[in-house]
Amino acid sequence: MKSTFRILFYVKRDKERLDGSLPIMCRITIDGRASRFNTKISIMSELWDAKAYCAKGRSREANEINALLNDIRTSIHNVYHKLIVHENTVSAEEVKNIFLGGSVKNRTLIEAIRIYNDDIKKLIGHGKSVLTYNRYELVRKRVLCFLKEHYQLSDIPLKDVDHEFIYNFNIFVMTKYKCGVNTVGKFMQRFRSVILMAKNNEWIQTDPFVNFKIKFTKTDRGYLNQQEIDAIMKKRFSAKRLSQVRDVFIFCCYTGLSYIDVKNLTQTHIQTGFDNKLWIMSKREKTGVSFNVPLLDLPKSILDKYSQTLPEDKLLPVLSNQKMNAYLKEIGDICGIEKELTFHLARHTFATLTLTKGVSIESVSKMLGHTDIKTTQIYARVIDQKVSQDMKLFSERLDTKVTQSKSGLDLLFESLSLNKKLFLFNLPISLSKSVDIVEQISKLWYNLSESEKSNLWHNSFRNKVAEEKLSIEADESENYRLKKII
Repeated sequence: MKSTFRILFYVKRDKERLDGSLPIMCRITIDGRASRFNTKISIMSELWDAKAYCAKGRSREANEINALLNDIRTSIHNVYHKLIVHENTVSAEEVKNIFLGGSVKNRTLIEAIRIYNDDIKKLIGHGKSVLTYNRYELVRKRVLCFLKEHYQLSDIPLKDVDHEFIYNFNIFVMTKYKCGVNTVGKFMQRFRSVILMAKNNEWIQTDPFVNFKIKFTKTDRGYLNQQEIDAIMKKRFSAKRLSQVRDVFIFCCYTGLSYIDVKNLTQTHIQTGFDNKLWIMSKREKTGVSFNVPLLDLPKSILDKYSQTLPEDKLLPVLSNQKMNAYLKEIGDICGIEKELTFHLARHTFATLTLTKGVSIESVSKMLGHTDIKTTQIYARVIDQKVSQDMKLFSERLDTKVTQSKSGLDLLFESLSLNKKLFLFNLPISLSKSVDIVEQISKLWYNLSESEKSNLWHNSFRNKVAEEKLSIEADESENYRLKKII
């Protein structure tokens, strides 16, 4: 598609000089995006034609100004046409810089990633974490490896990053490092963040990701049920290292803390809340979001076990994440748990168990330190047991509502046998052999008003002794109940 290109001159009236003249500005517009610069030419206000975008009249001064403006217009046109021959897209900023004697620095891909990562590094502790920085550094390393293997280069211009490059890089990450779909998806999202920064800075004009879809698959996040947690808690380990890892893992199953947050946990994070009970109050290392978790008796007993036994005011003996995961696999084998135990599984378990026990998803989200409840829904899947409990409660409430809506006469009517119902409506007993009679009698009954039902009961029992056709078990208490209703 051909780009739209336009050059416009105008005066800047808010920058009037001491002699009353106004500076003439030039605006270059390409595809709706403009770039402006001062032509270093000035003109008296009364000489400027705002509609024709040039000097008025045919005076010597007007002719000189218009000639200079035409030279500028011609030079800019030449720059634009030279660029458009060699490049698919041209920006107004690029044309302006070349015209003014400068040149647009052609940023490279690795340079852009490094700039982006340096900005994240500066924000560590201010909304960004070391973990986030390390993940973007991994993007840089993977791109370097990809460039070396596929292009035998150490870097390429940003403008050379196209759909084909992204497609091949996606396959490279998946096959070279044997990553799953979701891992590759998160990796490509970080890479796209760098590309979007470059586009926003006008280092490139188009987004090469525009026709590339980053794929994710829904996963069933693992968790432990109460029986599995109990099995780990009750197991006696001969090795101290396994016992310590077990304690930290169980602590997180009942607090929801991530690895880095429990590793950083100190006595200053244990505070008395508004309810005069102990709470864990801190900020997530990953996002800087505050979280408050009530300290239950079980995790408190684990803290008491290690009280004043660890250096640097630490509360729990947390090893490296790699060792914790390795020892957890060993614990899983010893306890006969077939699920793959990882430390982050404790956080999933906390979210799932709290929801299962009836804690609202809003409360769980707050305790986990999530800013978006959708994130909590990913972590805390509602298991079948919870669904069953909720539906049972719903059924009970529904039954109660239906029962409460029925009058005493309705309940008495439902307790009668078919023959008794027939007699109530003065119908022959022989109709009891009809298949549809039950449904018909019920419809007949519920179509009556309360007064009509009461009269029907009254007339039936008034003739009871004389006709002796209504054989109802009528003890004194039942007679009393019927009389109260009638």
